[in-house]
Amino acid sequence: MYAVIMAGGVGKRFWPRSRKDRPKQFLDIVSDQSMLRLTYERMKKLTEERKIYVVAGQNLAEKVFQELPELPERNLIVEPSGKNTAPCIGLAATTIIQKDPNAVMGVFPADHLIVGTKAFKKAVENGVQFARDHVALITFGITPTRPATGYGYIQYSKKDAVYKDSIYKVKTFAEKPNQATAQRFLESGEFLWNSGMFIWKAENILNALRLFLPETYESLQNIGQAIDTSQYPNILKKQWATIHGNSIDYGVMEKAKNVYVVQGSFDWSDVGSWDAVYEIKKKDKNGNVIIGEVVPIDTENSYIYSRKHLISTIGVKDLIIIQSKNSTLIVSRHDTERVKDLVDFLERKNFTDHL
Repeated sequence: MYAVIMAGGVGKRFWPRSRKDRPKQFLDIVSDQSMLRLTYERMKKLTEERKIYVVAGQNLAEKVFQELPELPERNLIVEPSGKNTAPCIGLAATTIIQKDPNAVMGVFPADHLIVGTKAFKKAVENGVQFARDHVALITFGITPTRPATGYGYIQYSKKDAVYKDSIYKVKTFAEKPNQATAQRFLESGEFLWNSGMFIWKAENILNALRLFLPETYESLQNIGQAIDTSQYPNILKKQWATIHGNSIDYGVMEKAKNVYVVQGSFDWSDVGSWDAVYEIKKKDKNGNVIIGEVVPIDTENSYIYSRKHLISTIGVKDLIIIQSKNSTLIVSRHDTERVKDLVDFLERKNFTDHL
């Protein structure tokens, strides 16, 4: 299997630690290693290092090699600009199929947390085997443990396993639900969390792009013909400018008929907010996660981070407080999804020194 790590995200929900020059995937959020390093180490357990590729923007290329100095230069696939996951995956598939026309590729975000290496490896192995033998687009679904409203969902039929009681035909995809709908999904037993991880033959995902996003496919074909030539940088830049951004879910998976889901039995989180980090981390006796220069008095159920400046709190609870560089964030744990909106506001107001 060729493993493709998508490392081009901007990580707005993790401001102020996440900045344009060092987004979420380069941060030590869940351990003493960066999210990208954790993902790379996970991939090393699944395939040969020569088959691990990273996709990132030009502005992050140097950061990728600083974090992964052992990554061969040819294994970094550079996007001229962010265009969402469909073009990103298409560019990776176009690159890999030039090297191996029969390649099976897995696609994994750089900023997810997975606990349970053996179970994850087994799920990937099953997916690879099924993808090798079938014209299939395979996604990973996680058995929900709570009525989460921050994830998309995948509906499947538990009675219709097509491979080793772990791979099923997908019925439909569902958007992020409200609380009542998420509860119904959970109680039905027919829905899995949509993890945003995939496995397929490079040929099959490119054929799906040809069918559902033909203009993107045509541009990718032009790019592919220039790979390993002196014209590649110019053609990549020119063709990439014509591609419209689209997610792989909206652009392909929700339209295709040959979509299957591997039911994952491992613990997974997309680590999508500061509150998600709080939930993952070990707490003290007051339910706090304290990192750095912090003095908490009568403080409960909070996540407080400050490496350089002292933060003192008295009589507060359920807060996220992050001090990083020249900025400080204070937000209720229940409102951390809105940090992205705050960053968008700062961009509109030209607070560039803080981004």
